[in-house]
Amino acid sequence: MPAVDLTYRMTIDMPVYPGTPPPEIRPIARFQDSGFREQQLTFASHTGTHMDAPSHILDRGATLDELSVNQFFGTGLCIDVGMTIPGPIEWTMLQRFQKELADSDFLLLRTGWGQYWGSLRYFQGYPVLTTSASKRLSEFNLKGVGVDTLSVDTEDTADYPIHHTLLENHILIIENLANLDRLPEGLFGQLYCLPLHIGASDGAPTRVVAFF
Repeated sequence: MPAVDLTYRMTIDMPVYPGTPPPEIRPIARFQDSGFREQQLTFASHTGTHMDAPSHILDRGATLDELSVNQFFGTGLCIDVGMTIPGPIEWTMLQRFQKELADSDFLLLRTGWGQYWGSLRYFQGYPVLTTSASKRLSEFNLKGVGVDTLSVDTEDTADYPIHHTLLENHILIIENLANLDRLPEGLFGQLYCLPLHIGASDGAPTRVVAFF
């Protein structure tokens, strides 16, 4: 079964959300000294390709480890919103896929912003859903929405309206997706997005793989 990895590799110099410390990876056992290798990893819960739990934004929201593993896989739909002109992602750009949305567990929004990964451009001006578009999406029985951008909300937000709309409707959020250009537009098969199984997790780095 063909598969596409939609996950960025975690490295010490990878882009992180402003204010989030970069990951640290240091050896604690070397082959020459111990006969084996082991590393100590230190990273924030929203590092790299990651999933947001309801508890990330909602005071009484569920943590990832409280959710059934069934929440982390299902049918996938990719919509190319091709941001060739500046502006938000409106419902009019998505509504032609209403039938597919009704048959999908996960929606992936391909904005093309992933081309800026690793540059300062990645952090500013990226497209996000309008509040009205996110509310329309919440009418579908989606398990999650994923984006190839830094966040589902703008970089200067104070109240995170898109986070609230999606998470309040039990729709998980996956940010910093890679390689969406390798997916066909439309329904593509199964998406597996398995977050690290961390206790009381408000979010976690996630391995995201699309299967055709």
